Amino acid sequence: MPLEIIRRHKSRNWYLRGTVRGITVDETTGTDIWEKANEIRIKREAQLLENSIHGARKTATFLQAAVMYLEFGGESRYVEKIAKYFGSTKLDAINQTAIEVAAKKLYPRAGHSTLNRQVYTPVSAILKFAAKRELCSRFEIERPEQPPGRVKWITPKEADRLIECSAPHLKPLIIFLLYTGARLSEALYLDWREVDLSSSHVSFLDTKNGEARGVHLHRRVVVALGNISHRSGAVFLTNRGLPYARKDGERGGGQIKTAFAGACRRAGIEDFSPHDCRHTWATWHYKINRDLIALQKLGGWKTERMVLRYAHVNVETLAASQDRLPWGKSGDLENSEENLERKTK
Repeated sequence: MPLEIIRRHKSRNWYLRGTVRGITVDETTGTDIWEKANEIRIKREAQLLENSIHGARKTATFLQAAVMYLEFGGESRYVEKIAKYFGSTKLDAINQTAIEVAAKKLYPRAGHSTLNRQVYTPVSAILKFAAKRELCSRFEIERPEQPPGRVKWITPKEADRLIECSAPHLKPLIIFLLYTGARLSEALYLDWREVDLSSSHVSFLDTKNGEARGVHLHRRVVVALGNISHRSGAVFLTNRGLPYARKDGERGGGQIKTAFAGACRRAGIEDFSPHDCRHTWATWHYKINRDLIALQKLGGWKTERMVLRYAHVNVETLAASQDRLPWGKSGDLENSEENLERKTK
């Protein structure tokens, strides 16, 4: 029988109930307006008929796959925006070109790493999920080429100059970045509710990888934050005393670009970006502690591979092992060839 629009389950919303080609339906329309519920009924009946004739593989939409993906515990971060964009687009119609167009339209100013993280990765996850359930064909998605990773860091003396040369509103922010390893977005949108100066602790809840983490605050950070006059809302404010505005897809430092560049120029530091404060913290931390696991947890990296680069730039402590290599028949007797031969006999 065709679908009926009814009231049930003590809900304000209208429900659909009935059977179409052997498929039983008992579901909410999500609206309490009868006209809209009727439109949903007509579309749902048409969908059920199409599925029964052509099969789910030919009729499944991206929105349906996205909802199923989330219901089965898929990562929800960034999915909503993509699902709204593709909506009722059939899964079989989503190819490499469609994904590239979506990425440019959704994040027109974003870099390759942002597009990979916020478009290509979630789309790939949803399509793989759907392919396993035979809702679409599986294909390998080509991603934007990632720029080579760079590790640019400054010495403590240079960091002191940078802080000293910064505008008053920027000083506590730069201290915070250099001594916590926070990503710029994590710092700019930090709320005082996530900071406990009495226990020297900060919680990062809105992170790049979607996993919250906590970091102990260095005493220099506690002092810097303690000198901030307000104690509610955003921790860091612009030179106008306003919270930094969230910019969709922006994590590269555009909000403080001009002020930060001016501080670097006055401090005599070249080719240094706000994100390089995170590299600086990581380099300092590994140099002092030699603990990749601790660095990974504090910095919020998902894999050790991401933190190995900081071990690679801290090779000066291995100088002693290099100096112990044999020198030949002349020079330092301790490491000479004759002495090496005596030791190995």
